[in-house]
Order: sequence, then structure tokens, then C-alpha cells
Amino acid sequence: MGEVLSQNEIDSLLAALSTGELDAEEMSKKDEKQVRNYDFARPAKFSKEHLRTLEIIYEHYGRLLSTNLPLYLRKSVQISVASSETVVFSEFSNALSNPVILGIVNFSPLQGQIILELAPNLGFAMIDRMLGGQGVPIDKERDFSDIELVILNKIMTICMQLMRDPWKNVVDIEPFLERIETNPQFAQIIAPNDMIAIVTLNLKIGDVEGFMNICLPFSTVEDIMDKLNTKFWYSTMKESNDEDYSQYVESMIRRVDAPVKAVLGKSMITVNDFVNLQYGDIIRLGTRTEDELEIYVGNIKKFMAMPGKSDDKYAVRITSVIREEE
Repeated sequence: MGEVLSQNEIDSLLAALSTGELDAEEMSKKDEKQVRNYDFARPAKFSKEHLRTLEIIYEHYGRLLSTNLPLYLRKSVQISVASSETVVFSEFSNALSNPVILGIVNFSPLQGQIILELAPNLGFAMIDRMLGGQGVPIDKERDFSDIELVILNKIMTICMQLMRDPWKNVVDIEPFLERIETNPQFAQIIAPNDMIAIVTLNLKIGDVEGFMNICLPFSTVEDIMDKLNTKFWYSTMKESNDEDYSQYVESMIRRVDAPVKAVLGKSMITVNDFVNLQYGDIIRLGTRTEDELEIYVGNIKKFMAMPGKSDDKYAVRITSVIREEE
């Protein structure tokens, strides 16, 4: 998050630049390597390895969001990991605007909560899109209405549920959304001086762009810190040769449900006849009783069969298989 400036400090800095007291070019020419004080009483609890692993997790999460959100928004969504860093919670909370969209998520079975922060302009754009608009944010920010909060709750619930799969290589989580806060003062889930890791995602919904911050307190992920490294990450992925992988894919496909239908025959009637159909009416089909039936798997004609009966249920007996080349 970096150093957070107050509004008065920002105004003073802009005034100094405009009057010439500060030279922007000279400031840019300064050596970027700066010495940073290290507080041994409050050490950084997230290493670079931890942050890199979190980036990998949320890169996967971003791909899931960009695939699933368009189903609800009916608009293209592009997501990428912008940065990751570790700060104290007070720096994060002080940098939040008001109103803000904060999803307080219980990270069960881990102890504690995490925060999903969504930029208000993205929130208003999503609401506008969900209500049938073009997905354009409002010109002037305002508080969210009760109806808008209900819609935001649904969006944040979707975002929260998609977090399960990216974390499964580390821990099986069952997160649930506890509440949504629009005032940062009511989202104090940990002490101000506690350390947190922040992963920032860059979201682009159509022409609207903004950030989503995932705030992960150290106290919440402390029990799994040993697993937050790339060595553990890749060790959980079992090595397998092509044959084993093919068998694995085949076993997965065999468990997939596929709709199967048998077409007794087809007929064409007028709309007038259709709306006036009564119980006992007969529709003449284009097939004979001794003809084979076409069996469809999904929308693909795959088998030919003869109608029959198995116990007290209708059934078909496969007579031939239709190959792909046919």
C-alpha cells in the first residue's frame, strides 16, 4: 500500500509543485534505492516465497472469475494479478475510501476472516449490468441502496465461492460470506498493528477498470504458512506419465453424466392442430413399428436401437453404433 498521505498533505504537495518549490524532474532523478527501517519488534511475517505462492493461487482465482462472471454480467471480464505486498492492517484500512465494498469472509476451517475489497466504480458497473444497463458506473459516488446491497451480496458470494478451488492444493476451505460493509470503520476484523498480505487483482469489465484487493491476515493463515511455498505447491501435484494421465482422464470422463434420448419418430402438424390437441388424439409419426430408433447422446446421433421393455420400464436394445466418420 505504501505510505498513505492525508488530503492536506496531498494539497500541500500539489501546491509546491505548481509554485516551483518542488521540481518533479529532480525528484524523479533521485536514487530509487532507499534504506528502509526494519522493525525487529514487528517483523515481516510474510516472505517473498509466501507472497509468490499467494500470487499463484490468485492467478488461478482470476482465471475462474474471468470465466464465471461473464455468465452473470453478460460482458467480457479481464482479470490479472497486479501486485502483492505485506503491510499492517491500519495502512490498509486508512487507505480505504468511503463508501467502499468490503466482503467479510469467514475462511473456515481456518481461524479468522479475510476481506474482499471491490472498487466502488466496479460495484456500480456490475449493479448497472445486472439490472439490464450498459455496465457504466455513476459519475458521482454515493452510498449504496438496500436493493443494490442485495445485488452486491450475490456478486460477492459468487466471488467468494470461486475461491475454494485455487486453495485446494494448500488446504480445503469452506468459506462463507458473513456480511458486506460499506464503511471501513465497521470492518476492523483484526488489531490495527497486525500484519496482513494483500493481493491486488486488476479487473476490467468492458470499458470499466478497477481493483479488487484480497486482504489475508497473518493470524488467519498462520496454521498453513509452511504450505505457502512453491516447493510444497508442486509436491502436491503427483507426477504421472502420459499413460497414467490418459487413464485418469478416461476415468474422469466415465463419471460424467450425459443425456441420452431415443427418438420414436417425427411429424409435422399445424399450430392450429397443436393447440387443439386433446387427450386420446393420435399423431402419425414418420416411422414404422418395426423400424430402428435413432439414439442421441446429447445432440449427436450415436446409436440405432429397437424399442422394447425391461421389467416394467420402457427400454431400447442397441443394434448398431454410428461411428464419427459415418
